[in-house]
Amino acid sequence: MATTTWTRHHVLSLADFTPIEYDTVLQTAASFREVLSRRTKKVPTLQGQVVANLFFESSTRTRSSFELAAKRLSADTLNFAAATSSLTKGETILDTAKTYLAMGADMMVVRHREAGVPQAIAAEMDRLGSRVGVLNAGDGQHEHPSQALLDLFTICTLLDPDHPRLELLKDKKIAIVGDILHSRVARSNIWSLTATGAEVHLAGPPTLLPQLFAAYGTQEGNQGAKEPLPITHDQSPITNRKLFLHWDVEPALQDADFVMTLRLQKERMTQHLLPSLREYHQRYGITRDRLKLCKPDVKVLHPGPVNRGVEISSDLMDDPQFSLISQQVTSGVAVRMALLYLMGGGKI
Repeated sequence: MATTTWTRHHVLSLADFTPIEYDTVLQTAASFREVLSRRTKKVPTLQGQVVANLFFESSTRTRSSFELAAKRLSADTLNFAAATSSLTKGETILDTAKTYLAMGADMMVVRHREAGVPQAIAAEMDRLGSRVGVLNAGDGQHEHPSQALLDLFTICTLLDPDHPRLELLKDKKIAIVGDILHSRVARSNIWSLTATGAEVHLAGPPTLLPQLFAAYGTQEGNQGAKEPLPITHDQSPITNRKLFLHWDVEPALQDADFVMTLRLQKERMTQHLLPSLREYHQRYGITRDRLKLCKPDVKVLHPGPVNRGVEISSDLMDDPQFSLISQQVTSGVAVRMALLYLMGGGKI
């Protein structure tokens, strides 16, 4: 493992992550990936600590991955289910969090359909003077830090299995295609992937692009964006980030090294934003024919769950020559072990 002191108490966003922090997570996850390959897949690192999984929104991969990660680190877990909780009796979210604090939780993994809930819980824990660390497992249309980190880990370990690191992606071209407007995964990946020095190309229907990005979707940009989009954090511009926008998928895919396709999040759409799923697949679906525009060794990622035949053709999703989807799920346990370990241990 790396020999760096980890000072981040909460993991709520990747917007202010430093290159050192990214590399620390990648190297720590690589160590835990080796642990997960052993016959005995458990280490006593967090023995005696309690991880509370507060999922106010349905989840399969993220929730199971965090629970397994905590157990592999020998932590005790408390799993919250909103439908059978006191929320149905009128209890507030902050009171729920304080209940788990009183039970002895050392870390809280929080997922909620509304943006800002993990931040609010973290602020309340800090106000109370507790040492509880809060990890954002996805909040509304804001961010999903651990998903972006596992995507980064999946790509970097493909390029160098023994020493995954940020610099491996410098000048690589990565296309993110689909429902960017509703995707917290896309937002976190924009922060992480542009931090590597990669060129990140967004492609999607104008109706599924955030208003800020849609303003830059000119006809010229349609043919192939020439100038990167501005990126800001806390109202300050961030320079040297390569982020480009396309309304058509073809220029985004041209010579791409990696393609990340996003799920159409119909449950978050409040109005009719697409003519039909069939038309969406015809214009933006990732197929074998479309991959011919990319580099010959291109790889495809998807954060899941997948709408087969919509964002990606079913045969391509299951083809190990191109698809990294299974590896993403596997990487998720190692990366979430790394995050819990760093937040719970402090030094590596």
